[in-house]
Amino acid sequence: RLGAAWLVLVFALIVLPSALGVSLGISEGYMWLLVKTLEWATIRIEKGAKKSRPQMLKIPAVNGIIERDETPMEKEIARLRQADFEFSDIFYFCRKGFEAIVDDEVTQRFSSEELVSWNLLTRTNVNFHYISLRLTVVWGIGVIVRYCFLLPLRFTLAAIGITSMIVGTTLVGQLPNSSVKNYLSELVHLTCSRILVRALSGTIYYHNKENKPQKGGICVANHTSPIDAIILTNDGCYAMVGQVHGGLMGVIQRATVKACPHVWFERSEIKDRHLVTKRLREHVADKSKLPILIFPEGTCINNTSVMMFKKGSFEIGGTIYPVAIKYDPQFGDAFWNSSKYNIVSYLLRIMTSWAIVCNVWYMPPMVREEGEDAVQFANRVRSAIARQGGLTELPWDGGLKRAKVKDSFREEQQKNYSKMLVRNGSIG
Repeated sequence: RLGAAWLVLVFALIVLPSALGVSLGISEGYMWLLVKTLEWATIRIEKGAKKSRPQMLKIPAVNGIIERDETPMEKEIARLRQADFEFSDIFYFCRKGFEAIVDDEVTQRFSSEELVSWNLLTRTNVNFHYISLRLTVVWGIGVIVRYCFLLPLRFTLAAIGITSMIVGTTLVGQLPNSSVKNYLSELVHLTCSRILVRALSGTIYYHNKENKPQKGGICVANHTSPIDAIILTNDGCYAMVGQVHGGLMGVIQRATVKACPHVWFERSEIKDRHLVTKRLREHVADKSKLPILIFPEGTCINNTSVMMFKKGSFEIGGTIYPVAIKYDPQFGDAFWNSSKYNIVSYLLRIMTSWAIVCNVWYMPPMVREEGEDAVQFANRVRSAIARQGGLTELPWDGGLKRAKVKDSFREEQQKNYSKMLVRNGSIG
């Protein structure tokens, strides 16, 4: 009986309004209470720090724990010596090496961003210590609410959303290709995505909807989390691109592709760049198909930056619809550090956070200009997304998250130093 009553309440108060695209004001009330609680906690932290530990209020430096001087190699070495070549030249390279080991600008993008004030979740800043009994009691109540009420509720909603997605797309997939099938497929995807967003206590603000991606186009966005796709499909349908998986993800892929023209590749196929490009071009050429959703970074970045876009997405042709996604870390950390957490641990962290709050900006469509190659086009789109989302733009490949630094990067510095010596007459 208790289980049946629980499901009836969930369906009546959350699932049904989600399916209809309406709100009963429950999530708005929850967010208001949450904001007020976090504001109170911040004030308590500041008061406690002023009394006992003033150093606790120090805000981490934007560039990390060390100060960098971005001086060109020639000027930096000129400070160290007066002659053409001296052993002290190595000091420059030693310092750069130490900086890279301690805190380089690439690896710090693959760890959770620091918070200025504690959000009663993970203490992501070492400066946050015990303040008062009152604050600790509120934190304890929050743990009970998050794990004993929100987690079961969110798990129930996630199970309903995933089951509905599999059953709905499987049934729609049995219909012959027609406008009715396309309509029902989009309805199922939108409805299930809305339920899944409620499972995350998601509050999403969509800006400039007049620029939403159109059929036959390519939507590219910065990548922070696997839930990026759910965030976007909550407001519109897309054809996904990705590798075929096993397990539950494989079941979902096989079901959804029957109803919607997603583009799934086998592991052997996805390594064939020409085959991938060919299938994507065929999809884009059909203006009746949903826009393709691609994350050109190829890996998740920690919501502070945009890293190098792979050029493949920009060689296909067609219109590019850039989208910038920026999460609010005050309510929960959406970043997935896949080298540290598996998907189950990540989802547990997400479902036990306060909420997922983010802004999505649809940007004006962009096309490849005459004389512009794919790399230049990718960089132009990346710059536009970084500006709109207030993100730092970095030229590095996100693949450095798992791979060793390419020899070409080291050789480039060696070449620069040798050219400088040749110009100065130190060699030959």
